[in-house]
Order: sequence, then structure tokens, then C-alpha cells
Amino acid sequence: MEQFLQNFCEILELDAIPSPDKLLSEIEEWDSLAIVSFVAMADLKYQEKIRLQDLKKATTISDLYALLQN
Repeated sequence: MEQFLQNFCEILELDAIPSPDKLLSEIEEWDSLAIVSFVAMADLKYQEKIRLQDLKKATTISDLYALLQN
């Protein structure tokens, strides 16, 4: 999880690592570009294909991490 949080911060260009329970809706940088970057990161670094319907259900950073654990 720690490495994932670091990667997440990198793609969103966040200064501080947020809590895994942080709501995505509370992260100003979580926008359409961040979503595309997350999907690319999942594919390149974790070899996971993210389905749009699963991504739409994610509400927290932990939910995003769980998508990579399939």
C-alpha cells in the first residue's frame, strides 16, 4: 500500500501522502486527467486493466488500491 500511495501522490502531484480512507471527492486534483493517469499507472506498473464500471464505484483511495489487487 505504501508504494501505491507514493505512486498515487506522484500522478496527482500531491505534496503530502493522504490517508487511504480519504474520499476521492475531497481531493481537488482527482479529475479526468488524474483518472486517465491512474488507469495508465495500473496498466504499466501493476499490469492490471481497470474497468470503467469498477472505477466508477471507487470512492476512496483504498478502493482504488483494491482494484489493483485482482
